[in-house]
Amino acid sequence: MLSRLVSPISTNLHTHFRRIFVARCVLPQMGSENLGLVQKSNSASLRLINVSGFKTDLLEIHSRNPRLHVLFVPGNPGVVSFYTEFLESLYELLGGTASVTAIGHISHSQKDWESGRLFSLQEQINHKINFIEQELRDVKVPIVLVGHSIGSYISLEIFKRSQEKIVYCIGLYPFLAVDTASSIQSSIRRISASSSLCAVLSSMGTFLGMLPSQITRLIVKNSIGKSWSSSAIEVLCTHVLQYHTLRNILFMAMTEFQKLPEKPDWEFIIKKKKKIAFLYGLDDHWGPLHIYEEIKKQVPDVALEIENKGHTHAFSCSEAGSTWVAQRVSSLINNYYLFNNAKSDV
Repeated sequence: MLSRLVSPISTNLHTHFRRIFVARCVLPQMGSENLGLVQKSNSASLRLINVSGFKTDLLEIHSRNPRLHVLFVPGNPGVVSFYTEFLESLYELLGGTASVTAIGHISHSQKDWESGRLFSLQEQINHKINFIEQELRDVKVPIVLVGHSIGSYISLEIFKRSQEKIVYCIGLYPFLAVDTASSIQSSIRRISASSSLCAVLSSMGTFLGMLPSQITRLIVKNSIGKSWSSSAIEVLCTHVLQYHTLRNILFMAMTEFQKLPEKPDWEFIIKKKKKIAFLYGLDDHWGPLHIYEEIKKQVPDVALEIENKGHTHAFSCSEAGSTWVAQRVSSLINNYYLFNNAKSDV
């Protein structure tokens, strides 16, 4: 009986839920090289705080003597636990000289703290700005913003409004503009705009999460998580397969398509070109290469890289992807400080 129930659920999720969630987190394909994992001496810790009245998940590693503070903004889903391996690797690669904080999106959480309320992209942006004003107001060291996917767009919006505190901004696989030529984006845009369809998909995901944990993990592993680490699968099962989280993922996606332009904010990127960097992927429909080429053309002096090791958009769902991207981010931060220190010595 159970197998008859699981089979159609798995099929439906593979067809519908996979279109939404996997499109936002493209499965990482492992590169052929064997990257050694970073030896970690400090573990990231979760902390629940109130930001402007909203329960907020933080993932933190504190440096005893920080020279800078890295603030990480996730993509969508905005569950910070997806990024544990990445943040711990980044902390170690920076030599323990930086405190690292990741801030989750409101109601992208294991518990429904906000009683089913849905939050737009703009509300999530305001939430991050309020966090800086509330929690990082007295931080004396420079702040470096790092954003993933739509978190890159959020980071740029934060940068515009907190320029006195932020010295550098890095976008990873950035979703900065709507790509009208993308069939995947068009499909997700139509689905996320339908409240009834979002409710159905969220209910399906919730039902999957209510199955015995071993069955849920097996279905996830064999459908959308074939290349994922066990920890990433665990986070999806415990945090994402919740009705309130799924509804907020889809609602935020709808408002992303409503708010994002068809072109990045060239004026601001050009103005801050020495303080901005982007890492693109080879096959990423959220950050297509034609946007990469346009940035290279419009802002030739901006730090711009392409990841070609096969980790793609969901880098944080594998240990190798997390480590490789952490290495690139630490290099970008170190290069920025080396350049500015050299310039100040002239």
